[in-house]
Amino acid sequence: MQTAADAGDAATLLAAVPAGRRVALVDPRFVGHVHALRLGLTDPRFAAATVPGALTAQPEARGALLRALRRTTAAVGAGAPVVAPDTDPAPEDRTVPGRIAVALEAEGTAVKRPELGSLTATVPTDAGARATAESARDGVDDEAVRLRSAVKAHDGFFTTFAISPYSRYIARWCARRGLTPNQVTTASLITALIAAGAAATGTRGGYVAAGILLLVSFVLDCTDGQLARYSLQYSTMGAWLDATFDRAKEYAYYAGLAIGAVRGGDDVWVLALGAMVLQACRHVVDFSFNEANHDAVANTSPTAALSDKLDSVGWTVWARRMIVLPIGERWAMIAVLTALTTPRIVFYALLVGCALAACYTTAGRLLRSLTRRASRTDRAAQALADLADSGPLAQGVAAVAPGLRGAFTAPAVALLGTLVMIGGALFLPYGSWLTVAAAAVYVVLSGLAVARPLKGALDWLVPPFFRAGEYVTILVLAARSDAPHAVPAAFGLVSAVAYHHYDTVYRIRGGTGAPPQWLVRTIGGHEGRTALVAVLAAVLTHTAGFTTALTALAVAVALVVLVESIRFWVSSSAPAVHDEGELA
Repeated sequence: MQTAADAGDAATLLAAVPAGRRVALVDPRFVGHVHALRLGLTDPRFAAATVPGALTAQPEARGALLRALRRTTAAVGAGAPVVAPDTDPAPEDRTVPGRIAVALEAEGTAVKRPELGSLTATVPTDAGARATAESARDGVDDEAVRLRSAVKAHDGFFTTFAISPYSRYIARWCARRGLTPNQVTTASLITALIAAGAAATGTRGGYVAAGILLLVSFVLDCTDGQLARYSLQYSTMGAWLDATFDRAKEYAYYAGLAIGAVRGGDDVWVLALGAMVLQACRHVVDFSFNEANHDAVANTSPTAALSDKLDSVGWTVWARRMIVLPIGERWAMIAVLTALTTPRIVFYALLVGCALAACYTTAGRLLRSLTRRASRTDRAAQALADLADSGPLAQGVAAVAPGLRGAFTAPAVALLGTLVMIGGALFLPYGSWLTVAAAAVYVVLSGLAVARPLKGALDWLVPPFFRAGEYVTILVLAARSDAPHAVPAAFGLVSAVAYHHYDTVYRIRGGTGAPPQWLVRTIGGHEGRTALVAVLAAVLTHTAGFTTALTALAVAVALVVLVESIRFWVSSSAPAVHDEGELA
């Protein structure tokens, strides 16, 4: 920290700071809470940020900051922080940091102005104003505010009332000992994997231990986000870990339960894979709907108005959040049922609960879409195309086929293709080449569905239909095969593909676009993988070779996807964000 004699000296001092470092400019008359300064000056997600009397700039905004500072110095003189006339638009813009923030925005540099709530941040101009500001500052405990703000604003009932009241203090304990959110995230993953291992023992003691450890893992899962918000430690690696580890933990636990059940003489691998497929399809419905509508023009509907009205009644908020079976409620149910019942009952409860939640949320989204008068943007259409995960076969069909017109044509064609594929896998003789013919129809219809930009009212349904078509086909063909361990191999394949789809979602959310096209082409796209599994089932009918082929395909997809994903998320091109997570 250095003290500048005047604004001109400040420009000289800032210019001398190494180019790769963040800099901050604070008015010496500043009065406010430490956490207000922390919010304004230490959040790594923004190139530039300001609170009244203080301004910060990351390396990428340093040049713009110096230019703005020099222009401000020329405008107000080189004297120490100058107060502008009362005709200025806002009091916070009358200081040198405030003027620079306005100048940065005028130049085109985005400046984040964090919400301070009850926190104080001001630059008093006389003794009376200073006394008032100091009284306001002393009247609010900024540590209590910091703890409250560490908790996610919109969370499920179980998380809000059973976890967050104490996990925030665990987050503070971790912060004071120098632990990072990534370390807590990793601890949560390790705990969940140990829980999966305990469940895999197939003993009552193992199930009890697994249930307890799963709850501990969830506490740590809440703590890592609260630690990130408490200490403002947002990072590219943290975004990747937080976005993917929840799924890895849940799916590993499903596998542990299935292994434990087999040891007890009950094969529930089909139920485990079914639960995973249903959960993944639920998520892609949420992702697709949100991407299709978050920047839509005229984004209103009577259904949305009714939803907002219900949210104004306290009990309905919690009831609706519980109905969708968010991660807190879901993990609590899994943990309790694991300890007290059997894996089969756990999966039955998951399938019923998730199915009801999926029906509720999807019905609401359908009503909103049908009653909303909105124009989809090109960005939304591109996001849906990326989420569709069309490979070279579907892209080839789309390139030569005329675009099908009609408001609901794309989802109708996608649904038809999905029904043909799943129906063929279910009802045609296992190993029949007719199933391969059904896969060919699926490829053609998949290409026709994406031949035109996905801007229709219900076009957000196209990616979920494709996910269901691929995942359920793999599940059905593996379940109908007599090949030993085919379903566990299918579980591994769907896990690898689902990771690719989640990775795509979080890249789009970060504003960096979908994975590169070479990756999608290499792993075949959803239609290519589906057709390949159908061919393998026909060629390797009722032999152990089918299991080997599924395993090899799972390993190949996982290696390609993971290597590219890790390269992306640890690179400088990845966004420094912290995802708030999905309720589900």
